[in-house]
Amino acid sequence: MFLERITDEIEKHGAEITEIGCSETGLPAGRLEGERGRTTGQLRLFAQHIRDGAYLAYRHDAALPDRQPLPRPDLKMVQRPVAVFGASNFPLAFSTAGGDTAAALAAGCPVVVKGHPAHPGSGEIVAEAIDAARQGLGLRPGVFSFVQDGGVAVGGALVQNAFIKAVGFTGSLRGGRALFDLCAARDEPIPFFGELGSVNPMFLMPEALKSRGTEIARGWAASLTMGAGQFRTYPGIALVSDGPDAEAFIHEATAALQDTTPQTMLTDGIAQAFCEGRDRVASVSEVTTLVSGTAENRDASAFLYRDSAIAFEADPVLAHEVFGPLGVVVVAEDVGAFASIARALEGQLTATVHMDIEDTEHAAKLVPILERKAGRVLFNGFPTGVEVADSMVHGGP
Repeated sequence: MFLERITDEIEKHGAEITEIGCSETGLPAGRLEGERGRTTGQLRLFAQHIRDGAYLAYRHDAALPDRQPLPRPDLKMVQRPVAVFGASNFPLAFSTAGGDTAAALAAGCPVVVKGHPAHPGSGEIVAEAIDAARQGLGLRPGVFSFVQDGGVAVGGALVQNAFIKAVGFTGSLRGGRALFDLCAARDEPIPFFGELGSVNPMFLMPEALKSRGTEIARGWAASLTMGAGQFRTYPGIALVSDGPDAEAFIHEATAALQDTTPQTMLTDGIAQAFCEGRDRVASVSEVTTLVSGTAENRDASAFLYRDSAIAFEADPVLAHEVFGPLGVVVVAEDVGAFASIARALEGQLTATVHMDIEDTEHAAKLVPILERKAGRVLFNGFPTGVEVADSMVHGGP
């Protein structure tokens, strides 16, 4: 009932959330309205889990006072508070009432949300909606708390607070690593659940590249630039085997990305970090610039680069996420080099294989590596976005 009541309260303030969210993030109204639907859908999904009994965390064994030879007392498992850090790029679906909050509440855990400074207004409206739902059901105030802060001190204090028993975080690898280290350094270490930076590599098998490489190139360009490339699942790297089919793919991707118009990035900090990452990639000696877009103030359009597999493996800087509309095509000598590249990658949210039936033998050698490198492996699609479903994994390996 609590999760369903939160849904009702968020929908009641839908227009207000959209208005202030647009002004804070630069995202269009349609995107925020769709994300609001996703947010409420997550809450309903977990509510239905509870109604169906399809969960494991709640355990209660009633007292058996007349049991022989000894009576049994009333036994209950009680959940402890979880700290949730809101995301910069999803002010609703991965923030105050997002998936981590929904999951923790569904498991019976009190939640303390650390609001993201990129969207304090929309975060607070959603927090007030949750609190209204809590009050409407007469639940204790400690069920949900919301903390606003623009720096790192409060976040660090929250993670180290003795009453917090787990942390959910969506953000950069560097920020997540810092929080993970704080969790591990506590006198009583606690679990850290992170959805962190990722380049989400795509591996194009030879027959798929030959039969539909230009189609894949156009789809990749659209996925790469969706939301100004500010999805953690945007596919930043495309790996192809050298030859005419690779050149056709590169030509089509270049043409598609040259036509993109600038989009507003979420924050000044993200825009600055994007420019720094772009300069880092462009400075690598083996890299060739294919598309040089624009990046002024908070507006950015696409950038595309080309590199060889040998140089890519030799310089790990190219395998680091650049959060924004930037892609790298890595050209390998042949498909046999894909396995070596895959092994060299760090953990990823996703990895994608584009293949035709004739590519099965090559893919069969690659997939056992990818399934240990990525939270999920996709075939013949693009990873941008996350389905809200029971079987979905949105995290690293």
